[in-house]
Amino acid sequence: MYLYNTATRKKEELKPIKEGKVGIYSCGPTVYSSPHIGNMYAYICWDILVRTLKYIGYEVNWVMNVTDVGHLVNDSDTGEDKMEKGAKKEGLSVWEIAEKYQTEFEENLKDLNINHPDILCKATDNIKEQIDLVKKIEENGFSYQISDGIYFDTQKYIDYGKFANLDLEKIKNGARVEINNEKKNPSDFALWKFSPSKTSGLPKRQMEWESPWGIGFPGWHIECTAMSIKYLGEVFDIHTGGEDHINIHHTNEIAQGYGAFGKTTANYWIHNAFITFKGSKISKSSGGLYTIRDLIQMGHDPLSYRYLVFGSHYKRGIEFSIDSLKSAQVALNKLRSYKTESLGKVDEEFQKEFIDRLSDNLATPEAIALIWKMMKSNLTPEIKWATLLDFDKVLGLNLANNNSDFDIPQKVLELVEKRKKARIDKNWAESDKLRKEIEDSGFLVEDLQNSCKIRKLK
Repeated sequence: MYLYNTATRKKEELKPIKEGKVGIYSCGPTVYSSPHIGNMYAYICWDILVRTLKYIGYEVNWVMNVTDVGHLVNDSDTGEDKMEKGAKKEGLSVWEIAEKYQTEFEENLKDLNINHPDILCKATDNIKEQIDLVKKIEENGFSYQISDGIYFDTQKYIDYGKFANLDLEKIKNGARVEINNEKKNPSDFALWKFSPSKTSGLPKRQMEWESPWGIGFPGWHIECTAMSIKYLGEVFDIHTGGEDHINIHHTNEIAQGYGAFGKTTANYWIHNAFITFKGSKISKSSGGLYTIRDLIQMGHDPLSYRYLVFGSHYKRGIEFSIDSLKSAQVALNKLRSYKTESLGKVDEEFQKEFIDRLSDNLATPEAIALIWKMMKSNLTPEIKWATLLDFDKVLGLNLANNNSDFDIPQKVLELVEKRKKARIDKNWAESDKLRKEIEDSGFLVEDLQNSCKIRKLK
């Protein structure tokens, strides 16, 4: 198995610490709002990594965190905690917000057939571990205290900028001078933040804890280091995350590992690229911030999104559009329509090639191309079906269960789109006519507030 290691900027053979076993830590969601398709993209990628490792014989321990405290809106350790801000926006407590969106995240995992991590750990359940880690960093002389918290002194770690190829002098020279900025270096980051005092005039936090330094809450970066080493050991195999984590979050995690243990905590750092929409990273301004619930309400099978992700390498990301999702659905339906009464033997040559392609840094586009090559081959239908089901252990497309409510023909999808346009144009007669055509095709369209849902007629 070869993976691209961001730490060395090259593909490397995976050599686990313990033979036959792999420990993986994935940066998980900050549960202050609904996860969108860009968030879920990463977890599909890492699910494929886990499934591939298991498929080729490894025992895998997959750990993922849930950030429910400490992730501030600005990476410079300023601004509101995203959790507190989200709670205020919805008129709920921080604890209620965390439970609401963690539940939605776990529902999305099921929708996308992403295996549940072996351990899904919350930051708020591991405050002691985070405090103990900050104390260890402090004892080793890598931290200092200022008025708003305990900070990591990045100057003490000579290789601080190496992981992300950061120009620290440029950062220092270009840093904006702020009033009362007590940090020694612009790149220094918070390990523990103090809660607002009664005299500060700022609102009291809902989430805060006693610590050796005073009442406060952990920094975002410390939670990942604390929980990854708690469940996987001081050095483990693979750490995954989005490429936006490289410059700050993962750079700071590496610094914390050095400050506490004198070494990097993970041997392989693997990063996925972004999902884009109309050429730009999906965002409120550029668009494309669909949630999985949005896709379902629009009548799309969430597994068509999973299939779409396989069409591009995780290091390149994907360009998302509703049209591309429809094309993915057509391809998925073709695979689902294939079934035989009996199973043959898995074709060993195609299986070997399938493993070779995925073992080359998770080359999913090549693996998908191989599947269609196999389906067009001269193998017997029974062998094709057996091999397809074997590959689906990695793909996770639920091909054995091909009676999904989302097996919607392309013709019906096109009728739904025409009906949406008719409704926008307030052409109600045309809308009713198209509804009847959809029903005659065996499907029912249910109108929702801003979208519609399609289901099979019983």
